Amino acid sequence: MSAVGKATRIAALSALVSIPVIVAPAAFAGGRGENGTRDGTEQHAETGGDGTVSVTVGGVVFDRSKNGRGGSAGALRSATSWAPPPCWYAPKYTPEQLQKHLEPIWEAGSTGHEWDATQRKKYLNPDEPEKDFNKDRTGEGHWWGSYVNDSYPPGWDSCDEDYFWVDQGDPPPAGIENAVTPEVLAELAYAEIRVPGTEVTLAPAGEAKVNLPTWAWLDGAEFRPVSVTASVPVIGIEATATAVPVSLEIEPGTPDAETFPASGVCEIDGGRIGEPYARGKADRDPPCGVRYLRSSGEGTFPLQATVTWEIEWTGTGGAGGDLPDGTFGATQDVVVQEIQAINR
Repeated sequence: MSAVGKATRIAALSALVSIPVIVAPAAFAGGRGENGTRDGTEQHAETGGDGTVSVTVGGVVFDRSKNGRGGSAGALRSATSWAPPPCWYAPKYTPEQLQKHLEPIWEAGSTGHEWDATQRKKYLNPDEPEKDFNKDRTGEGHWWGSYVNDSYPPGWDSCDEDYFWVDQGDPPPAGIENAVTPEVLAELAYAEIRVPGTEVTLAPAGEAKVNLPTWAWLDGAEFRPVSVTASVPVIGIEATATAVPVSLEIEPGTPDAETFPASGVCEIDGGRIGEPYARGKADRDPPCGVRYLRSSGEGTFPLQATVTWEIEWTGTGGAGGDLPDGTFGATQDVVVQEIQAINR
């Protein structure tokens, strides 16, 4: 199809309202559908006493009951160039729903006679009308379509396959990238993981002192594994992605500083990172911390604390494996003062 033809088709489809999809009834948010055109991406939340537990987005149900919470929680950034799928394919319509979705588009005529005719041949059977849109196979499968991450990351418009039929119990066609499988669901769950903030506790309390070690550690009560489960109940598959904290990297915010250990990476030990400061430890080097070699003057040093999380997943049928590590960090301002000596 020419660029002009495709643009015309996009404009026409954008003006239409899509019908409900086959998953639970939902409120619609703007999304992208077939061939990058605007289509309905449902979003339906189920809430419990502890807030949102599950939400349906793009044909996938996300259970966030074991996710990180709080105002400082945030999304992981992949430690590699890998990124979760920006778009995906999942069950979208029953035969009757697809017919109600497509026929008004064809009747509008704004997508061009040639395209409309091609589509009609794909979904209609003049000799056996009962087979139109696979209506003779109702209940035996679904028409799959594309969905997109609502943040529209790079590649969001790459899922440009037309609707395709998948029999119940069969895997999606092998040649269609990002059609939901347990592994793809795990990758989508990765994008939904939220981990607690990484503001470290520094001690001794108050301002850091030049040439004296400052101890650093994380609150063990918040520093624990988190997970999100993604599922497509209509075809009975799911996957859980679990993030486990493994290390904390400290960057002092100035080259005039030393870290403990020298690498600046504090490994998790006994379920915690770092060691709380206590009276009597002032003359010891901390297992995790920093020593500033000069004052911050009238300002502060931006200490960056970044936690690395290992991601593993398990899914339907015993599937499982590892996904790229993720990181999440925060910056906190540190005041460093000179030690004041008293002259007598």
